[in-house]
Amino acid sequence: MLFDLFKKKQKKTPDFDFSSIKVDLHSHLIPAIDDGSQSLEDSIDLILQLKSLGFEKIITTPHIMADFYRNTPEIINKGLDIMREELAKQNINIEINAAAEYYLDETLEAKVEKKEVLTLGNDFLLFEISFVNCPASFFDIIKKMQDKGYKPVLAHPERYPFFAGSIENFQKIKETGCYLQLNTISLTGYYGKPTQKTAEELVDKYLIDFIGSDMHHDKHASALRDALTFPYVERLVKDYQLQNILLYD
Repeated sequence: MLFDLFKKKQKKTPDFDFSSIKVDLHSHLIPAIDDGSQSLEDSIDLILQLKSLGFEKIITTPHIMADFYRNTPEIINKGLDIMREELAKQNINIEINAAAEYYLDETLEAKVEKKEVLTLGNDFLLFEISFVNCPASFFDIIKKMQDKGYKPVLAHPERYPFFAGSIENFQKIKETGCYLQLNTISLTGYYGKPTQKTAEELVDKYLIDFIGSDMHHDKHASALRDALTFPYVERLVKDYQLQNILLYD
C-alpha cells in the first residue's frame, strides 16, 4: 500500500525542455539592483540553470519602480556588461540582453512619452501593475504605449487577484492589443492554487502570448525545472504557438 502511494506521487521524467522556445524574456539576474540576484556568482549560477533547461537566449528584466528600484537604462546596461564579461571569462556560451519590467506608477507615462524605455526586442514593452488593485490608468497606459510604437506586454496577469474569476477580464485586455506573459512556475502552484487555476484557464482559452521564468533566485530555478513535469507546461511548450521565439533574432 505504501509503495503504491509512493508511486502515485512520483512525477514522470520530462522528455522535453525549453529549447523549442529558445528565449526566456523575464528574469531578475543583474546582481544587486533589485529583489533578484544579489551577487555575480549567483547570477552566473542562475544563467547556467536556464541554459541547462534549453534556453539559448536570456533577456533579463530588472524592476524599474519609482518608490523602490530607481534603475535607469545606464545602471541596467552597466550590470549587463559586467555579466557578459564574466560569462566570456568562464567560456559560457549563451546570449544575454537586458530590458526592464516597468511598474505602472506616476513615472511610467513620462518615460514612454520620451521613449526612455528598454524593450524586449525592438518594441515589446514589459510592464506590471499593483497586486492590490487595478490602476485607473491601466488602459490609458496601454494606449499610450501603442501610440508611441510599442507593443505592451503585461507581466504575470495570472497573479493579479482582481482579474481572477472572470476570463472576460483577460479577454478585454487582449482586445486592446496588449500581450500577456505567463510566469511558467504559476502552473506548478508555486504562487498558490488560485493563481495556478487562473494560469490554467488562461492556457485553456489560448490567451497567453509569452512565458517567462521571472527568475529571482534558486527556488525559482528549482520550480522551473519541476515545471517540466506538469501537463499544462508541456502543452505550452509542445503544442502552443508562443511568441518567445520571435525575440531570438
